[in-house]
Amino acid sequence: MRMAHGMTKTVALDYDATLAKLPRALEAEGFGVLTEVDVQATLRAKLGIEFRRYKILGACNPPLAHQALSADLTAGLMMPCNVTIYEDGPRTVVTAVDPMETFAADDPALRSIAEHIRAKLARVLDRLP
Repeated sequence: MRMAHGMTKTVALDYDATLAKLPRALEAEGFGVLTEVDVQATLRAKLGIEFRRYKILGACNPPLAHQALSADLTAGLMMPCNVTIYEDGPRTVVTAVDPMETFAADDPALRSIAEHIRAKLARVLDRLP
């Protein structure tokens, strides 16, 4: 399923179980998690606000990152690929950036790489129950 800013999937598992499976689903497609931002903890610490459990994972596939940077150094603006996981009431939602929704779709040097990354991220979402 697509949304305005990427691809999304509502998962049948709870947040903790989904969070435990997500890095393995990314690894199966050649991605590693470079960064993890705990939005809930950050908003609590910086603003004193309570927010739902929400994490942003910065995922990177090194061979594809190298290809993209070799084709266009400004491709680094799109790295790493963000994948989010958050609670939505009783549901867990996972989203992934769609590189075809960035300037990569209009850049002939990056289009095929972006299509490949998009397919891999879509398979990551498909791996989640």
